[in-house]
Amino acid sequence: MASDREIFSLSGPLKLTVIDWTNAHHRRSIAASLVQGVYILERDRQESRQGAKALAPPWWEFFNFQLIHVLVDPDDLSFFGSIYELRLPHSLSNYLGTQNPPKYVIAFRGTITKPISRSQDLKLDLQFIQNNLQHSARFHLGLQAVQNIISKAGPGNIWLAGHSLGSAIALLVGRNMVKMSCHFETYLFNPPFTSFPLEKIVKNEKLKRGARVVISVITAGLAAALKHNSLKPRQDDEFRVLSAWIPYLFVNPSDPICSEYIGYFANREKMMTFAGGKIGRVAAKNSIASIISTARGNHSEAFHLLPSAYVTNNVGPCQDFKQAHGIHQWWRSDLHLEYKLHQYR
Repeated sequence: MASDREIFSLSGPLKLTVIDWTNAHHRRSIAASLVQGVYILERDRQESRQGAKALAPPWWEFFNFQLIHVLVDPDDLSFFGSIYELRLPHSLSNYLGTQNPPKYVIAFRGTITKPISRSQDLKLDLQFIQNNLQHSARFHLGLQAVQNIISKAGPGNIWLAGHSLGSAIALLVGRNMVKMSCHFETYLFNPPFTSFPLEKIVKNEKLKRGARVVISVITAGLAAALKHNSLKPRQDDEFRVLSAWIPYLFVNPSDPICSEYIGYFANREKMMTFAGGKIGRVAAKNSIASIISTARGNHSEAFHLLPSAYVTNNVGPCQDFKQAHGIHQWWRSDLHLEYKLHQYR
């Protein structure tokens, strides 16, 4: 039996009958709903729900999108991504604002812990932790899908969106497209951060700040000791190119998977005022794992580290990890949110 969270009429953002594309809540809610559509599409496949029994279509049809392509993992045949096209009505009276809606949205789901998809999803989670997600079929299929859309319609008005593991894939795709001079509006919900979750576990703010300073110093020191600085010109160029791309990050401090992004940006700002900012600049681009991997002869880029981002922090109360990490929180109208723009200079 389907849960209430799978049924749009029970848990979707039903109040968005008139869409203002300049409204951040509307844009966030639609992006999150389209990601949820990928989750339910895979659950429909697993439960053999077809035709009138399928629960996924309302998650995109309510906003006048149509599903034009499904991305399939070749290893377990699961649906991990969707490409949506907006079908504008003859009259635009149900749309407000002057900002253009997206023509296409490419969305990626995260991990589903059901037996049918669990093995492959957890394997990819491990690949992300090992900084090897760029070698996965899902990343390459996602990148190819985006390139196909560009060749068909041009680079304008394309969104990327993902949740959890799916946001890691969207982030990788977005980074690669930026290097090709294509900047997409990108929505990353609960993006995973490969680091010890100090933000969630350490409650003492002074101790937390001190630990991050120490980690930054160690990271910079390792980079110098292992002669990782030979990669510095290329790193600086890549970070400078990426800094013009500002994805939207949606994080929850109660979620240990993504909460460290809060500390990453806060610590980076602090370290830029320490010792002329040199340590902060090195630490901003590197993780200890990527440095060690590169020292062993396997060039490894810390793909989760971003030069710039709009960070939206859900500081409202959460009952448990499932709620703090869930996609459903991001279309609620009663959220208590904090916003901050971080730009690498």
